[in-house]
Amino acid sequence: MTRRIDALDVLRGVAIMGTLGTNIWIFTAPGGPAEFLQFGGSAGVVETFLRFLSNGKFLGLLTLLFGVGLELQYRSAVRRGLRWPGRYLWRATLLFAEGALHYVLVFEFDVLMGYAITSMIVAYLVGRSRRAVTAWMVAAGALHVTVVALVTAALMVGPGGGGTLSYPQDSWLDQVAFRLRYIPVFRAELVFIIPMGIVLFLLGARLLRAGVFEEHGAGLRRRLIVVGLGVGVPLNLATSFAGPAWFAVDRYLLAPLVALGLLGLITSIVLGMRSAPGVLRRGITNVGRTALSCYVFQNLAASVLCYGWGLGLAGRLDGLRPWWVPVAWAGICVLFMVLSSLWLRRFSRGPLELAWQWAYQAPGQGRGAAPVTAEGKEARLVAEGRSDGRG
Repeated sequence: MTRRIDALDVLRGVAIMGTLGTNIWIFTAPGGPAEFLQFGGSAGVVETFLRFLSNGKFLGLLTLLFGVGLELQYRSAVRRGLRWPGRYLWRATLLFAEGALHYVLVFEFDVLMGYAITSMIVAYLVGRSRRAVTAWMVAAGALHVTVVALVTAALMVGPGGGGTLSYPQDSWLDQVAFRLRYIPVFRAELVFIIPMGIVLFLLGARLLRAGVFEEHGAGLRRRLIVVGLGVGVPLNLATSFAGPAWFAVDRYLLAPLVALGLLGLITSIVLGMRSAPGVLRRGITNVGRTALSCYVFQNLAASVLCYGWGLGLAGRLDGLRPWWVPVAWAGICVLFMVLSSLWLRRFSRGPLELAWQWAYQAPGQGRGAAPVTAEGKEARLVAEGRSDGRG
């Protein structure tokens, strides 16, 4: 039985709360998600700074953590002698289905679909040699940088017309129809998420192997903090105020760099805590243990809070923007921290996690473990750090 990594639950909780810190600006905008396609050009100084605090950073952190989770799944399969990726592909398929439903029914900028596609790719790479993994990281990173550069150049010539979309606020069914009608527009972010995800998934797996969550990984964590926070934060702050043309660099290049610093810092803080967890840490940990449920819940709660078919606060409180937005964020965070804590008193997983686990296990009921192939034996060597280095 493997030891649970406490820092991972805290990191997931922080990442989920941080993604709401980005998404809340979309929900509270009077023009809805269509305003996001203006790349933040109309935001004032205060709102721009508040957006800077979360924009892209926790997407990057969550992406790194998905890579860590994939590595742990791989280790589990190797330890149990199961063929890899095997049924992990069914796991990724369920994640894609969950993301598709979340996109259609709740939120235009769902990330689960992108993570599902990325995990299907990375599942075939995680057990390869260090040389092969590095080559894939370099290739995907080069593609990602190229796409970001092209988008940045296009925005410098002239911002697009995303703001011309008229988002329906007063009817949930109209919003569902709107998402279906504009799938190519709102799913365009996958162009960034998939190559960036390949790099960060593999980097997360590599950091786990390097001991970043262990006491002996203090030196590695310090380097992550220096690069991510010491270098990444000032550059990210500059691009946040540089104008809409720098949107892609700000969100998809520099923010993931900051995420590495956050991973190092938060892990160091958790490992340095010797006393029993307090209320805040327990709440964040419980959010991390029910991350999928909280991710969907926070977007549903924000929809009810902001849209016309709910309380309609996005329109009613527009005059108080940006000041009321952090209050809405904090209120939703406290709500799902409390709910997740109460739920876990009776159940071992979140509600969506339980349903998802049932769907994952259902096709395999009554089946025995698949025999280990030659590829599986090589995977075991890699997991134990004894790969022969072949690419």
